[in-house]
Amino acid sequence: MKTNLLKKLLILGLLLLVVVLFQLFDLGQYLSLDYLKAQQAELLELYERRPVLMVALYMGVYILVTAFSLPGAAVMTLAGGGLFGLVTGTLAVSFASTIGATLACMVARYLLRDWVQHKFGDKLTRINQGMAREGGFYLFSLRLVPLFPFFVINLVMGLTSIRLLTYAWVSQLGMLPATIVYVNAGKELARIESLAGILSPSLILSFALLGLLPIATKKLLALVTAKKDHSLH
Repeated sequence: MKTNLLKKLLILGLLLLVVVLFQLFDLGQYLSLDYLKAQQAELLELYERRPVLMVALYMGVYILVTAFSLPGAAVMTLAGGGLFGLVTGTLAVSFASTIGATLACMVARYLLRDWVQHKFGDKLTRINQGMAREGGFYLFSLRLVPLFPFFVINLVMGLTSIRLLTYAWVSQLGMLPATIVYVNAGKELARIESLAGILSPSLILSFALLGLLPIATKKLLALVTAKKDHSLH
């Protein structure tokens, strides 16, 4: 019992240390769009010389940013496209974002339950209701439709009963379309002036329709099954 408590305190201390250092040394400046554009040539040169090392370092930083719910994930995704191209960038972002999101979910579930409950209680109620009705289909829809920021989903989902393995693969699948869009946009990194212009209203609408598709299909199948059962009786 004491050993588990000590482990939790150590992990919480590490989390707090990372957040404090991030703020104290203004590390967020290195995850800004302006900084990334300014350093793109140097980073590309490093990638050409040490491609495996660069991808590994990039994924490590991305996982940390996502796991600790730090700002900069969107810019990191653009960087994946700007440095590695569409295919390699998409693979790196997809797996790094999924690992980071799952770690954030684990932290919320085992260490920050009370804080998440207090901070995002209103959103937790809605998400719990959606999970009770639709299960994994609801998480898939949340990943496609930007109703909540992804870091909020990561934390709040930790307080639901969803299995971490299910959370990981559904999240990876649900985040993939937006990942491809951002990575592809990152190939034109020098021309991007702000993050706001990447997701157009029509593209968001497309994601929304795609996100509603599995739930609509599930309800349709349930309706058909109910009618068949009724006709048998």
